Amino acid sequence: MDHVALFTETSRACSKLITQRYSTSFTLGIRTLDQRFHLPVYSVYGFVRWADEIVDTFHEHDKAALFADFERQTYEALDKRISLNPVLHAFQDVVHQYGIDREFIAAFLYSMEMDLDDRSYDQSLYSKYIYGSAEVVGLMCLRIFCEGDQQQFDQLREPARRLGSAFQKINFLRDIRSDYEDRGRVYFPGVEYAHFTDAVKRDIEADIRADFEAGYAGIVQLPRAARLGVYLAYVYYLKLFHKIRQLPAAHIQGERVRVPTNTKLLLLLGSWLRYRMAKI
Repeated sequence: MDHVALFTETSRACSKLITQRYSTSFTLGIRTLDQRFHLPVYSVYGFVRWADEIVDTFHEHDKAALFADFERQTYEALDKRISLNPVLHAFQDVVHQYGIDREFIAAFLYSMEMDLDDRSYDQSLYSKYIYGSAEVVGLMCLRIFCEGDQQQFDQLREPARRLGSAFQKINFLRDIRSDYEDRGRVYFPGVEYAHFTDAVKRDIEADIRADFEAGYAGIVQLPRAARLGVYLAYVYYLKLFHKIRQLPAAHIQGERVRVPTNTKLLLLLGSWLRYRMAKI
């Protein structure tokens, strides 16, 4: 192996480590993909995780300056096809290998930048934020899964967006307390934290159900090598959604709902059995 290839392989391994340290659920999902997709998807996750860390974690630093530097380095890595930041080097390599659209990257970075400011979200900003923070991440992965098949990508594009939208809205529900108390945000348009009622929660849940249904229609059409991993993510979020639906709004404001690790493992087993029996 030449040194450039070794550097790229090591950079991808860094993104794999980041994924394993930050998200056991995402790591489980990636492991159920065909092995050829593992490192590319790890590289996408490493990139989005690092950007998210800047805007959500480093409160004692100038986050705006850190993010501006990260954004500059991202485009520089894409243009030069190399970066001494291993996360960005791994990401740019995957972008070029699978033809990931620059528009997806720009939309993602724009949504992350929106998190630098405390703001209220109207419907337009809400839709734009969800597109950039979640839907385009699904589209980046879809580029990898389709392996250059543009017709297949176009067919699955809208379901992939809807699935990413469902996942993000569930995150907003699960994290509504911390988003408000720690960051001064309520993402749902027209919703005030002090008036987050059961009726408001039901309206949000109806919107999420519609996204889930549209997203599932795309999962069953995915290449088989990618289907189990995406289905597992769907099942995990569906379980989390069902738990949230059973609780009153006041409970969601008081306690972060979780899916226990043993339940995740049972979901993995059940998903694998359905996959093996060709039921997905």
